[in-house]
Amino acid sequence: MGEGVLRFDVRRVDGSTVDASSDVLAVEEPLEIRIAVDGGIPTTVSLTMRTPGDDVDLAAGYLFTEGIVRRREDILGVHPCSSGAIRVELATGNMSDLSRLDRHSFTSSSCGACGKRSTAALRATPVWTLRTDAPTVDVELVRRLPALLREAQRLFAATGGLHASALFDLDGRLTILREDVGRHNALDKVIGAELLAGRLPADERILIVSGRVSFELVQKALMAGIPIVAAIGAPSSLAVELARESGMTLLGFVRAERFNVYAGEDRLA
Repeated sequence: MGEGVLRFDVRRVDGSTVDASSDVLAVEEPLEIRIAVDGGIPTTVSLTMRTPGDDVDLAAGYLFTEGIVRRREDILGVHPCSSGAIRVELATGNMSDLSRLDRHSFTSSSCGACGKRSTAALRATPVWTLRTDAPTVDVELVRRLPALLREAQRLFAATGGLHASALFDLDGRLTILREDVGRHNALDKVIGAELLAGRLPADERILIVSGRVSFELVQKALMAGIPIVAAIGAPSSLAVELARESGMTLLGFVRAERFNVYAGEDRLA
């Protein structure tokens, strides 16, 4: 099997029939993210449960969306240490306060904000403010996004058990997609890849996420300068409040026939 999936023997029960079969499952494994300043002793800043693959992007995106690094130049290098750890080399003097990363426990695949010790620790200051002059997106493109996303979800097609985050340009072309058992990990992988490639802020692209959209996903999108966020599922109340406060366009329950506009209607053509 490819990276990120494993095949397991199972018993399939269909009515009164029980048959031996197999099933392809998404892999969930821990990743320890360590940081080191100018070759110093590495410090563990996160232990997150993720689907293996794109770990370099995940580590870079996590540190960026948490506000620990502020630009591509802050990262001198990202080095896998083992199958379950990765080390990020940071430039001297470019780190933010590491107390932002304080958690009571590890980060599960279901919640990137779990374990934060205060609500203040949930907020990070974006490098960029969202543009008010552009872009606008055609309503018909919004309606096509779920199908475009599903077509590109290779691992979901095999397992049915992975979240996805993807960036599209204003003409509906897919620019990047990442999958993971964790919603927040999938988005960190997207943002980390764009950071390392020097393509942030993503101020002329649309983010679509495969499930619901929470405060943490809106916060991460805001850190990357993404002006339009669409979700297959529902937003949370705090996600809507943050989107309205920051001038972001937030769409939920996006389907081929309909969607809800929770914030930023002025960006819809």
